[in-house]
Amino acid sequence: MSGPGKSAAILRADHIAGGVFIALGIAVFILGWNLPFGRLSAPGAGMLPKLTAGLLILFAVIIVATGAASEKLSQLPWSDWIHAALVTGITAAAVSLYTTLGFLITMSLLIFTLLVLVERKNIVGSAAYAAALTLFAYWLFAIALKAPLERGLLWF
Repeated sequence: MSGPGKSAAILRADHIAGGVFIALGIAVFILGWNLPFGRLSAPGAGMLPKLTAGLLILFAVIIVATGAASEKLSQLPWSDWIHAALVTGITAAAVSLYTTLGFLITMSLLIFTLLVLVERKNIVGSAAYAAALTLFAYWLFAIALKAPLERGLLWF
């Protein structure tokens, strides 16, 4: 119902993005509803997911509230969809191979593939960077923080 003196609601990119993240946060709350929250001195299994979902919703509401300054949805350029599809596909492949190949191999392949195929970086430099970053992440999580990481088919 737009006429003289009436302005139609303009859908903006931040409104859509914020709405999606609000829905994602609500979904995390629903999925983790039965997990115990615990307390600060003895956190339960549901503390981190619920805190993360709460922060996600909070920041998404801020994005929606300040979204009037973002681009109109109808004016967004969609020319980079191939790049987004590559990143999504490569990441989905890594997720599906993670338990089979293990942390070290999967993460090295993920980073290397993203750098070479998506970002078109040098193969040798990409291999060195992927190996170094994965080894650092392994040291940080498996050794320093003692978090169990998937060993995979080759046991490393």
